[in-house]
Amino acid sequence: MDLLARPAEDPADSRTYLLNQKTAQDYRTAVSESVARVGAKIAGTDRPFTGITVDGLAPAVSGIDLDAPLHDAAAALDELEEVYLRDAVYFHHPRYLAHLNCPVVIPALVGEAVLSAVNSSLDTWDQSAGGTLIERRLVDWTAERIGLGEAADGIFTSGGSQSNLQAMLLARDEACRRALTGADLPSPEPGTPAPSRLTDVLPRLRILTSECSHFSIRKSATLLGMGAEAVISVPSDETKRMRTADLADELARCHRDGLIPMAVVATAGTTDFGSIDPLPEIAELCDRYGAWMHVDAAYGCGLLVSRRRALLSGIERADSVTVDYHKSFFQPVSSSAVLVRDRATLKHVTYHADYLNPRRMAERRIPNQVDKSIQTTRRFDALKLWLTLRIMGAAAVGELFDDVIDRAAEAWKLLHDDPRFSVVVEPQLSTLVFRYVPSTDQDPELCDRVNLHARDALFASGDAIVAGTVVDGRHHLKFTLLNPETTLEDIAAVLDLIAEHAGAYLAEQPRPALSAR
Repeated sequence: MDLLARPAEDPADSRTYLLNQKTAQDYRTAVSESVARVGAKIAGTDRPFTGITVDGLAPAVSGIDLDAPLHDAAAALDELEEVYLRDAVYFHHPRYLAHLNCPVVIPALVGEAVLSAVNSSLDTWDQSAGGTLIERRLVDWTAERIGLGEAADGIFTSGGSQSNLQAMLLARDEACRRALTGADLPSPEPGTPAPSRLTDVLPRLRILTSECSHFSIRKSATLLGMGAEAVISVPSDETKRMRTADLADELARCHRDGLIPMAVVATAGTTDFGSIDPLPEIAELCDRYGAWMHVDAAYGCGLLVSRRRALLSGIERADSVTVDYHKSFFQPVSSSAVLVRDRATLKHVTYHADYLNPRRMAERRIPNQVDKSIQTTRRFDALKLWLTLRIMGAAAVGELFDDVIDRAAEAWKLLHDDPRFSVVVEPQLSTLVFRYVPSTDQDPELCDRVNLHARDALFASGDAIVAGTVVDGRHHLKFTLLNPETTLEDIAAVLDLIAEHAGAYLAEQPRPALSAR
């Protein structure tokens, strides 16, 4: 019986929806139909968004009675077209230029189909078998690309925020261990009492990171019970890279004040600017002050397979590294990992449960990935990267990332030479932050309103999507290029659309607001 048109009034028929030996053909039919619909939708999409509003779509979703099943997959897909597929934001479109969302490679989608059907859970060997070994091999491969050494290890996570959280947890517990044992720490200033209890250590811990780093660092400090005030923001220079002189000053101040710099977080690809902090200099300071060095390479990890690998020089000295394959490796969400230089530090997240991963399994060297993770049940997301590497290869992924970096360099010159716009910084990766500047008035508040309106109007039109951010208290626009199919002509066209929306807004303003310079 075809799952696409099956009545299930009899409760016994509910079993026919389960994937097993009896229903394998139904599974093939249902998935083929859904893939065909999505493929047709993507093939026919001529803009990244329809411009639908919350008020316009919400009634259709809330009006569906979830207690009245359709018993028909084809009807459900028709309904899904109305409430999701028609108005989804399509990252594959070349004029989607907003956030760190990438178009995805087909080999990874093959992996997604396989992993969702088999539904392995990567927490224990007896739930995943080969999946465990594949994930471990990919962790080793990534650690080798980074250069972390023979003792390196890691775990796949849901994304950069979770990877950063786990890294900060490990750094915190290592700092506490070292403070309580006096191991490998610089000599404290005379008169500084030696900590004897955990409660003596925790209030003294500090995380130092650039003012341009990801918000998840401050959020991690809060989740770990340290409070956002435990994060020391280090100024960035004109290229939006951490000032190492200021970092040195802050580390010295921590030392003088009896504070413990538990971690320094360097960023290899800031979200707003794509800037890469000076990793070798930061590593030297971490060595001097005994601080854990974490590199958030969620965005810049694609450089590991790029011809620009030298931009990550110094990352091999990190104690931990965050990578997001679902950004610059063109993988579907979610696919991230946290890597550590010393696998022994992962013991800080190791707990044994008799029903799941009893200690005797570790003694028998049975590999249970839950021993390394802050999650228990985990999808086999590693399979997507595995099939990507096995089908298209790492060099091909690197070429895609190099293409978008090349395009960003061309777009920077376009913006730099266009009198309608002011661009903040020349990018190292593929992000551009800029601002429309009215030719008739340089009033900063008017500029703010113009740029906010232009972004909103562009989004409402659906013709293109750009992001926004705030720089020095002023609203700016942002291009994040992660689609190799985006051309310089696409970018020029979007700039013209922005200028058109900005000009229309200015034309509606009262004349006194357009005073002469």
